[in-house]
Amino acid sequence: MESNERFDAGLYNISVRKGDFDGDIFFEARIKELPDVAEYADTYEEAYLLAIDTIETTAEAFLEQGKSMPAPIVEVADYSGRVTLRMPKSMHAAYVAWSEAEEISLNQLVVNCLSFSLGQQFGIVRTMHKITTTIGTQKETSFTPVLERKAVQIGTKKMIPMDNYDDKQVAYG
Repeated sequence: MESNERFDAGLYNISVRKGDFDGDIFFEARIKELPDVAEYADTYEEAYLLAIDTIETTAEAFLEQGKSMPAPIVEVADYSGRVTLRMPKSMHAAYVAWSEAEEISLNQLVVNCLSFSLGQQFGIVRTMHKITTTIGTQKETSFTPVLERKAVQIGTKKMIPMDNYDDKQVAYG
């Protein structure tokens, strides 16, 4: 690879495992930063070296095409898990009251809230990626229409009849 930057394929995250692939025993090398790449060989060393070669070849090809190579993912393992947080007094009081009502510590409540938020964000990002990938691969976008249900006025509530639910109705509005 010819570039002013130093490139070290050994910084990339390569995992090698032995497995049965279509009835044959091979070593499979995968590269975390290039998830679509898999190399197969008879030995661990060969699979690893094929992965290194693939990283270098991909970097050269990307450079020639003017694309940027994904950077190695460097995992920092020295997080303490401790965070100091400042918030308004009224918010602090509200969270303390909530944690007491749930009979859990304030710390556990905040961790639960952060976990929910992170999971929701991860779900949204994955869902949006899935939708855009799916739509991008379709030649035409045809969606199944949703059947419209007419609302029925019952007293002060509007009700939507639900099919196949023993004539139960759902209120809205």
